[in-house]
Amino acid sequence: MARNTKKAANSNESDGKEFFAAIAQIEQEKGIQKGYMLEKITQALITAYRRDHEGLGDNLSIEGNEETGELHMYIKKDVVETVDNPSTELSLDEARLSLPHAQLGDVIRMEIKPKNFGRIAAQTARQVIIQGIREAEQGMIYDEFTSKEHEILTGVVTRVDPRNGSVILRLGSGGETTSAFLSASEQVPGEVYREGDRIKVYVVEVRRSTRGAQVLISRTHPGLVKRLFELEVPEIYDGTVEVKSIAREAGSRTKIAVWSADENVDAIGACVGQRGQRVNNIVEELKGEKVDIIKYSDDPAQYVAAALAPADVIRVDTADDGSNACRAIVPDDQLSLAIGKEGKNARLAAKLTGYKIDIKPESAPDGDPLGEMEDEIDLIAGDEADA
Repeated sequence: MARNTKKAANSNESDGKEFFAAIAQIEQEKGIQKGYMLEKITQALITAYRRDHEGLGDNLSIEGNEETGELHMYIKKDVVETVDNPSTELSLDEARLSLPHAQLGDVIRMEIKPKNFGRIAAQTARQVIIQGIREAEQGMIYDEFTSKEHEILTGVVTRVDPRNGSVILRLGSGGETTSAFLSASEQVPGEVYREGDRIKVYVVEVRRSTRGAQVLISRTHPGLVKRLFELEVPEIYDGTVEVKSIAREAGSRTKIAVWSADENVDAIGACVGQRGQRVNNIVEELKGEKVDIIKYSDDPAQYVAAALAPADVIRVDTADDGSNACRAIVPDDQLSLAIGKEGKNARLAAKLTGYKIDIKPESAPDGDPLGEMEDEIDLIAGDEADA
């Protein structure tokens, strides 16, 4: 008998060591802290035992000692005269079998052998443990990618939907990976993606969902251009040059307004780079999208005039009532250039500056009072002005 008891004790000790070794392995392979997994596994074991034993309340506990490799489960029962619930109560005679001095009203703590769990209990424990690992992994992914909101990440195309052109990307950050959906509406018109391609995307937002972290990405967001300039222009990254506003029509043209508080720094020159190398790298990443770099000014007239580049502007008249309306007078031969194809140049200038811009040729009369503008060139700045 003694030999069998010793064997059982050795077996229990071995099981405990394997238990803690498994937790250590999970921490090493998945980066999940031991304390978190111990809590989840404790919950799993208690849930499993309760499933096989109805009537149990909060009278179960588990204690583990990693140094000795021991793991014990205990149940607390009240010593009563008449037992109504065997799961939580114990008769005085039964209590005195293990504790001779037990009295009515005492609380007896008894050890339970986890090896006695049934098949259903073991399955329940396994499911809870797997769910705990999954939740921990999802939480780690969410925390990692939340820190990357409004940043650029490089993803690998894993699937392209031939029906609508949407793309599934595999994104990686800080050792964590997740899949992200790039819808057709967030793709630059004309760009073609193939499986295996590596592309840069802008992380618009990270949300929690039932399937884990949901990373919303875009190739059309103005923030992508801003981050590209930060990567290429050290003066923007360190704050010497500030990006004041961005207006973008993805795949066609972008206008970016920059400014520096340091009089010795040429904000536009810093963005263009020697022989245009910096801006050319950005244009190449944007697959040929034109980029106009504008000098920001607190003077609305100067700011609007610069925003209408590449057209020359003779003067800009602003409204006296303080409204965001102005009229730009341009040479006759510059009118179409100022407006741009399908009104694109003027529309981007309006988004960039936040002003309604009425463009008139030099030879034309003043026309209607400022603010009563012709529909075809009445360009209202939208929400995208604050890119």
